[in-house]
Amino acid sequence: MVGVAFFVDFIAVGFFFYSYGVFFKAIAAEFGDSRLGVAVGITLTQAIGAVLAPMLGRALDRYPLKNIMAMGALSMGTGFALLGFSSTALQFYLILSVFIGFGAGAMGQLATSKLVSNWFVLKRGMALGIAATGISLSGVVMPSVSAALITHYGWREGFLVYGLITLVLVVPLVLKFVISRPETVGQLPDGETESANLPEAKPPLRTREFLTNRNFWLLVTVIGLLFCIQSGTLIHMVPQLTDQGFSLYEASFVASCTAGFGVAGKLGFGSLVDRWDVRHALWLGICSQLIGQIIMLWLPGYTAFLIGACFFGFGMGGVVPMQGAVVGAAFGRASFGRVLGAMRPPMAVIHLTGTPFAGWVFDTTGEYTAAFVTFIGLYLLAAVFVLGIKVNTTSSRAQYESSA
Repeated sequence: MVGVAFFVDFIAVGFFFYSYGVFFKAIAAEFGDSRLGVAVGITLTQAIGAVLAPMLGRALDRYPLKNIMAMGALSMGTGFALLGFSSTALQFYLILSVFIGFGAGAMGQLATSKLVSNWFVLKRGMALGIAATGISLSGVVMPSVSAALITHYGWREGFLVYGLITLVLVVPLVLKFVISRPETVGQLPDGETESANLPEAKPPLRTREFLTNRNFWLLVTVIGLLFCIQSGTLIHMVPQLTDQGFSLYEASFVASCTAGFGVAGKLGFGSLVDRWDVRHALWLGICSQLIGQIIMLWLPGYTAFLIGACFFGFGMGGVVPMQGAVVGAAFGRASFGRVLGAMRPPMAVIHLTGTPFAGWVFDTTGEYTAAFVTFIGLYLLAAVFVLGIKVNTTSSRAQYESSA
């Protein structure tokens, strides 16, 4: 299941999120040359996913995962194809919102995290980290692929190619290989042969039980702030570099290196949260991203920007496995989808401001400096909120057992 989640994350996140920055200027030139406008496009997509997340989370806890993930893949593949035929900005944004927004929510990180968490308990952090490397590996590969497609064929043709791949490869793979729970095929989580080796499973929680949990809201705030900064940075990274006179291929290489170091971050932090105080892991991730942002903002030259992007990518890579591991440990497999889904709308209030804010700053001032100085301040705020998370000093699973 980790391999399936890896592949699905590669498509669901990489084909859109990591590629959108490369498509950015071409789309802006087509529909009015406003960076705020193009930034609103991805924000709408993420907003729809956030609004639908509680419903999708409940569905993932109740129904076969392969059915929901297949519907998401079908929607996303159709959306990519339709983007290639859009003729107005309104059509473009509607397709993003309806097809890509639903598709990414139904087949993306919410679904794949639920799938992996069903199959792993004791090794959940590492399993989530390995699965999530599909996101970063896509970020290594897809910026250069997208740049080549845009340069040689055009942005419309690029989206058509992505739509075809999603429909032809992902939908059949999900229907054939996704199994919701190991118990369905006579197995146990983590490959155990006896249930006595596993911690006692928690019964499904009522909505009020997890909404009144202090850690729920602290995680919403911390992860929301980090996603806010990461989205704004990644989407505007390629335009920022090309504004400085670097080619689209040079800028895409930096984006790929960012994602490459994200692979190391996902594996490293995935292992850490299985055995380390999660607050320390969060602070380490924040510190790495902060160092990267400072280097990218204030040290001149392509090489310095590349080094800063690698620091940023390593810290960024740890956020997904840390979030999934903590939610799974705190609230249990039976409630994982509902809890993670319930976190998305309040997180989105914070998360979705980053990308349009950076676009608005550029449209207003002609540069990104003010936006990234603000992001540095938000890192410090997130680090303060981490202090409020109540944990023990043992593994991340044990840290949250008593607080659930």
